Amino acid sequence: MKRFRRLLLLSLFAAGLARPGLANDAVSLRLNWYPGGFHAPFYLGLDRGYYREQGIDLTINPGRGSANTVQVVAAGTDTFGLADSASLMLLASKGADVKAVMSLANTSTFGVISLAETGIRTPKDLEGKSLAITAGDALTQLFPAVARRHDLDLSKIRLVQIDPAAKVAAVLEKRVDALLGGLDDQFFLIRQKGFNPSGMGFAANGANTVGLTIVTLNRMIAQNPGLVKRFVAATQRAWVAAKADPDAAVAAELKSSPDLNVASTKDQLLADLGFLESPATQGKPIGWGAEEDWAATKALLVQYRDLKTDQPAGAFYTNEFLP
Repeated sequence: MKRFRRLLLLSLFAAGLARPGLANDAVSLRLNWYPGGFHAPFYLGLDRGYYREQGIDLTINPGRGSANTVQVVAAGTDTFGLADSASLMLLASKGADVKAVMSLANTSTFGVISLAETGIRTPKDLEGKSLAITAGDALTQLFPAVARRHDLDLSKIRLVQIDPAAKVAAVLEKRVDALLGGLDDQFFLIRQKGFNPSGMGFAANGANTVGLTIVTLNRMIAQNPGLVKRFVAATQRAWVAAKADPDAAVAAELKSSPDLNVASTKDQLLADLGFLESPATQGKPIGWGAEEDWAATKALLVQYRDLKTDQPAGAFYTNEFLP
């Protein structure tokens, strides 16, 4: 029996899963943006000690966009990053040595958002309307996929260039009829202002892309797979806990970001929980990526975002660290 226990401990040490007597690994996670609803599960995992139990001393850093997050992870500034699949694939195709080890949001949160009173319910309803866009952003580049799917006459849609931070105000002040934004973000900002928003998702209209993922260096995967596995295990546990108790997740995040609006942050989190699965990942554990979704994302990026790569979609993500 003692010999069996010794062999078991040796195997766990080799996998990086057992660490008695060793100091915790200092690990940093770079978010895709400043703290919001999607980030609450990470703070819950930190608050409840899920990362500590895995031998990880975690620091969560705010981000400045997914592209920046991929860049700082590729540079080795942060151990892990939260970034959308498009930024990952586009930058990896240009030399960033990174890969997704969790596919958290498998249904796109991108959408057309308007006031319900405007009557925009289908893509065809956009003809004759004005739409706030931001030049060069992912939503604007992917919108033509929606237009093509529904045979929209883009000459009948007035596209208005507006800074991202000013889009919601433009809709509320009725300077535009709708905006391209996040169904887990601008949608709830409009509701927070006391208005009734309506959302129409890209995913259901011909342009689904894998959303936010956990990325790390390929070198980290090769040299310290045990750490990656432990981080993934703690993160998955945190998301399962947040799904079971969203209020606790929001409360944990408020300890670090007390200025957040509680109701809006919870609304965002609840919406994000609905974007974790796609039809191809139903029944799979949180963080599982489907070949079908990644291949569809790659195809859209090649056609609409100038992705140039000879790598298959499977080269950009892995499920090997998921329980």
